[in-house]
Amino acid sequence: MVWRIGVDSGGTFTDVCLFNDETGRLDIWKVPSTPDDPSRGIADGVSEGLSTVGAQPAEVRFLGHGTTVATNALIELRGVKTGLVVTDGFRDLLEIGRQKRPSLYDMNAEKPETLVTRDLRFEVAERVRSDGSIELPLNEAEVRKAIRAMQRAEVKAIAICCLYGFMNTAHEKRILEIVREEALDLFVSASHEVAPEFREYERMSTTVVNAYLGPVMRRYIQRLKARLSDLGIAIPPQLTQSNGGVIGFDAAATLPVRTVLSGPSTGVVAAQAIGRMAEFDNVITFDVGGTSSDVALLRNGACGLTSEASVHGYPIKAPMLDIHTVGAGGGSIAFVDGGGLLKVGPRSAGADPGPVCYGRGNTEPTVTDANIVLQTLNPVEILGGRMKVRRDLAVEAVARLADRLGLSVMETAQGIISVVTANMAKAIRVISVQRGHDPRDYALMAFGGAGPLHAARLARELDMSHVIVPVTPGTLCALGLLLTDLRADFAASRLLPLDQAALPVLHEGFVELEKQAVIWFDSESLREDRRLIGRTVDMRYAGQNYELSVPVPAGPITAETLEALEAGFEEAHRQRFGFIAEGEIVQVVTLRVEATGIVAKAQFNSHPDAGPSAEGAIVARREVYMPEAGGMVECPVYARDRLRSGNRFAGPAIIEQMDATTVVLPGMDAVVDPYLNVILKV
Repeated sequence: MVWRIGVDSGGTFTDVCLFNDETGRLDIWKVPSTPDDPSRGIADGVSEGLSTVGAQPAEVRFLGHGTTVATNALIELRGVKTGLVVTDGFRDLLEIGRQKRPSLYDMNAEKPETLVTRDLRFEVAERVRSDGSIELPLNEAEVRKAIRAMQRAEVKAIAICCLYGFMNTAHEKRILEIVREEALDLFVSASHEVAPEFREYERMSTTVVNAYLGPVMRRYIQRLKARLSDLGIAIPPQLTQSNGGVIGFDAAATLPVRTVLSGPSTGVVAAQAIGRMAEFDNVITFDVGGTSSDVALLRNGACGLTSEASVHGYPIKAPMLDIHTVGAGGGSIAFVDGGGLLKVGPRSAGADPGPVCYGRGNTEPTVTDANIVLQTLNPVEILGGRMKVRRDLAVEAVARLADRLGLSVMETAQGIISVVTANMAKAIRVISVQRGHDPRDYALMAFGGAGPLHAARLARELDMSHVIVPVTPGTLCALGLLLTDLRADFAASRLLPLDQAALPVLHEGFVELEKQAVIWFDSESLREDRRLIGRTVDMRYAGQNYELSVPVPAGPITAETLEALEAGFEEAHRQRFGFIAEGEIVQVVTLRVEATGIVAKAQFNSHPDAGPSAEGAIVARREVYMPEAGGMVECPVYARDRLRSGNRFAGPAIIEQMDATTVVLPGMDAVVDPYLNVILKV
């Protein structure tokens, strides 16, 4: 037998998805995460999952892994002591940043902590001009002096960022060589390797974040490799990148900054595949975990890419799926603020102690506790009976809030759900309405442990007509690891007008980037028929401060290519901003090549229609508080694993499975499609 395993390590649970290539069998498993050492929870989950399906470690042919290690280390500032080598005169750029301020009128706004203290930022004499020519040679003696000072300060990592280092890499490469001569044991990152792109501050920030996280990720990967090897898994594991593709562990240890959205990206990859199977071209994904909600917009079946994002206040230039996150999850804590208003999140109870109903000492009610009180969640046990819960404790916690608000317990619990739904709707409007997309034109795909629980109300809030709930919503990010390809991205900034003079620059730039892609293909031992290359250009009007990505037509770069790029840019600009600026100069900013290595993926077969009756899937009936039904209403409880293709039923109803619970509101119909997705119709 041949097994493929996907593992998603979250803040609350570690999800394991096991797929048998020969039989098509799909099994899922969940274990509590181990924040002190995430590799332990992963090894436990893989071991227990294999034992459950009766498989041997030697039968594993693929293991993909999504992680939040880099993200959490950045958010919690658990990186290493880092030094920085910069061009003379640019020592304080990391702290100055941009003129733009996120909270201009907030006198108490807190800036994120600078990752490299001023005494560990060293200037060296050198200067590269904007055209790549060298104005001032590198002073190597100053470089060696700086490195020795950092060694005395016991730094564990060094970042290198020279002015226009992306145009001419000679000085940065030489500094790298000197670091390795003087301090071979230090982790080192150079901007031309991490983010060879236009914009000095963002490039420096990205390089520093990579260095700051490097030793943390390297230690984690070494531990995980050892644990998996001890289990008897011989194949080299893969790690998810923020762009939705996977890379080897060694590459991830070198470029940890490209894994900051490792976890949620694979859920979007799985959503793309499921959307195609369910015949929905336009989908908004809704991934709710224990601490946050991640949303993304899939237009024509694909999620857009962004080349820059801010993670906990730190700008990062790296290819990543365009995912928006808010602090609204099952563990989000509800409280009454100083003005007497009910608020939910972003503070979370996390995995330990977790919601009040877990009985581990937390006394502050969470979204999960509200659902337990309302009995939308099973008030006795969750995770398919593997975990008992205490509804009485949840009621007591919500009652304390109710007393302060002057409401009943049920009204307060429902109020918590209403507030968190509004927070989630706001996140979806950011990626849809604010970018020129009407959510009513999209289906909502709900996954994560709590996504299906809130999807029906969110769809009504946004006037969306369809909700898609995949077969294994609570472990979809783990499943996505079995549906993704190898991927690498390469970029080069070339700031110039889009005219005939740009033709040779575009041609030479893409030739060089495609050479880099071929080197990567060869390093991954990919056959010619498994290699795909896509090209895009970041473009803007002269004077604009933001770029839009435009696809480059296949084939040689010609005058027709320029026309296609201009037309594509105008279409993208009109979509995003509602207008085009006739007669304005259009600029090329950055050339990008996306290299994809096609690998074998899990395949899912359709099921024959079993008829509309779903009576055989009803396993219980439960009183549930639903204001849409006027209060408490008896709901049939359907076992998800008993639902068959073609089954139909109307709300109000509850669908339970090990990894998630789905709420079907009054006025909604549920139908099971041939791939066993549940489609809710409003």
